[in-house]
Parts: sequence; C-alpha cells; structure tokens
Amino acid sequence: MTDSPPQIRLGKRERLVASAADLIHRQGAAVTTLAQVAAAADVPLGNVYYYFKTKDDLIQAVIEDRASGIAGLLATFEQRRTPAARLKALARHWENMRELIAEQGCPIGSLCAELSQRGDDLGRDTATLLRSLVEWAAIQFRAMGRRDADTLAMSLLAAVQGSALLTNSLHDPGIMTDQVRTIERWIDSLATTA
Repeated sequence: MTDSPPQIRLGKRERLVASAADLIHRQGAAVTTLAQVAAAADVPLGNVYYYFKTKDDLIQAVIEDRASGIAGLLATFEQRRTPAARLKALARHWENMRELIAEQGCPIGSLCAELSQRGDDLGRDTATLLRSLVEWAAIQFRAMGRRDADTLAMSLLAAVQGSALLTNSLHDPGIMTDQVRTIERWIDSLATTA
C-alpha cells in the first residue's frame, strides 16, 4: 500500500492527442505519422481510425487542445490584480518554458509556422492560436488606458515569439530569460505612461 494518489489514466483519444502534440512539436507535423502517434500513445494503430479518420483530423484535435490550453492559461492570468501583472505573467510563461523552447522551439509558434505554409484550413485554424493571445493582450493594454493597445499587443507577441526563435536557434535558454526581463520593463514603462 502506498500513500501516493492514484494515477489518472487518460482515455485513448486523449493519449493520442497528447502524443501527437508532443511528436508534432519535436519533429513537425509533416513527418509525424499515425503509426508513430499510436505507438507513443500505446494504442493499436487500428484504433486511431476510430477516433480520427485522417492525420489532418488528428492535427485539428491538437490545434483544439492547444486552444483549450491557451484559454485555461489566460484564465489563470486573469487572477492577477492589474493588467500589467497579467501581461507580465504571459511573458513569464515563455520564460518558464525556456529549456523546452531551447531544445524544440515554442509549441505554439512552431506549430503555427509549420502549418501556415499549407495554406489550408489547418493553417488558418492555427493562426487562431496566436490571434487569441494578441486579442487577450490588447484587452489588457486597453485596460491600462492605452489607445494603441492593438499595436502594443502585436509588439508583445512579436517580441516573445522572436525571443523564442532565437532561444531555439541558438540553443540558449538564457536568451528567453533576458528578453522576458526586457519585456517586463517595457510593460512597466507603458503602465506608468498610460
């Protein structure tokens, strides 16, 4: 008998989506196969087709899972007292992932960059991931009294995603830390001039 809590076992569909998200992040959607996803999820390959008729259906589920994760994350940031604190929490989220980003890139940015090249519904759907972050940030800047909220929100996401690209390309997590500190100072300066 142990004192550890019981392990919650994800259902097959959830395991497939989680495994697909991980594999797509590590190696890209184009080269990830349904067989690889099934093996990583410990699900027989034939069962994959019960949940997802095509690889694109599975990728769509990954996009929806990422969107749900973003919504949950932003909801936790809403607990912060001020818009500036909420914006800084968003930037710190990338800093908290700095090791992962240095190794594999930003899970959201990498997915969006790859799928945008396709020019199909999946490419357009992934754009909603970054768009939701920009829109949320714009709301926060407006709450700070900024009339240029849309531009500032785009600048924030551009700074974070650019930092993530550099962090990954140079395999240096310190870049993300340094850039988030700069972003935090920038947010503070905007809060005092609003």
